[in-house]
Amino acid sequence: MSKRVVVTGIGIISPLGLDTATTWEGLLSGRSGVDHITSFDPTGLETTFGAEVKGFDPTVCIDRKEARRMDRFVQFAVSAATEAMQRSGLVIHEGNAFDIGCIIGSGIGGIITISEQIKVLNERGPGRISPFLVPMMISDMASGQTSILLGAKGPNYATVSACSSGADAVGDAYEIIRRGDARAVLTGGSEAPFCPIGVAAFNAARALSTRNDAPQRASRPFDAERSGFVMGEGAAILILEELEFAQERGAPILAEMVGYGATADAHHITQPAEGGEGGARAMRMALRKAGLAPEQVSYINAHGTSTPLNDKSETMAVKAVFGESAYRIPISSTKSMVGHLLGAAGALEAAICVLAMQADTIPPTINYEHPDPECDLDYVPNQARKAPVEVALSNSFGFGGHNSCLVFQKYRE
Repeated sequence: MSKRVVVTGIGIISPLGLDTATTWEGLLSGRSGVDHITSFDPTGLETTFGAEVKGFDPTVCIDRKEARRMDRFVQFAVSAATEAMQRSGLVIHEGNAFDIGCIIGSGIGGIITISEQIKVLNERGPGRISPFLVPMMISDMASGQTSILLGAKGPNYATVSACSSGADAVGDAYEIIRRGDARAVLTGGSEAPFCPIGVAAFNAARALSTRNDAPQRASRPFDAERSGFVMGEGAAILILEELEFAQERGAPILAEMVGYGATADAHHITQPAEGGEGGARAMRMALRKAGLAPEQVSYINAHGTSTPLNDKSETMAVKAVFGESAYRIPISSTKSMVGHLLGAAGALEAAICVLAMQADTIPPTINYEHPDPECDLDYVPNQARKAPVEVALSNSFGFGGHNSCLVFQKYRE
């Protein structure tokens, strides 16, 4: 018999704040975390803005020497995991370490480290390359370092599926607990892509907005004047637990995770399949596994990247799954405020679904000013909305045709 899976803790490092409470407050107030890039000189790039994490100090929870041996994306993950552990009250010890896993996704991994070390190679030669280059750049080090520092000895790996990476990590953790291979998993996603090659590469792909004159208004999902996504960075970690394990230790239960669906478009490396059919199949799969009918969904946190094709195809996918109910379901894209965290986006948006459920409040889609006839659903424009959130669905779609959907519902005994 499958185990029930609950969420007991959340940790967030985001462009809106260095913890969960500050991030949530920023989302509800409709605050934008987008501004001109300050972590490096963006002169000469087509896009000179993004949603950076400001004021982050990894030594708040990581030893200074250890922090220097981690790429920024790993520092984010460890810091978010530490907050999630504290909020859940989970303590890892010899008696439970083998039952606790760590699965954290990242779409790009240590791109800052590798770009810096390529410069060292070109300017100073191979003898000056850092011996920590490999363990700093590879994508699994968010999960690896988190498990080392916190002591989790259960299943441990990274998921890499572009912008679905964080959602797939959460989905895998859910399935592992359901089948009894772990009793708890620290799971989510982390990304730190801000370096010249990171921005230039997405510019070359024609994916980023170039509204350099108005960066805070550039991320505008579902708006008729959307022109590309805004790059973001950060991490979100959720503590998923087997219900009985959480109850045994009197853990706070924030929500229950009840469904996960993953599909492939098998269509194009960057463009979604016609009509969003792959995303629709992922939503249907997640709802079927959750045992829920489409009309039971209270809120959808959309992938909503602010790109012309994605927003249109996701709208079509939602209509295909929900029919006439699509028009009554509140849908928001929180990327309008935090940008697109790439491999961490799905994890952050899963956490936001749980927070919305806790507060019975739906965060808005800001910068929604010009309705698009092809995107005609309820996108909760510009202001948060009080509304009961019994069932929340989170969509993530990635380059390569990856589609992932997570479903959460209010916990009932």
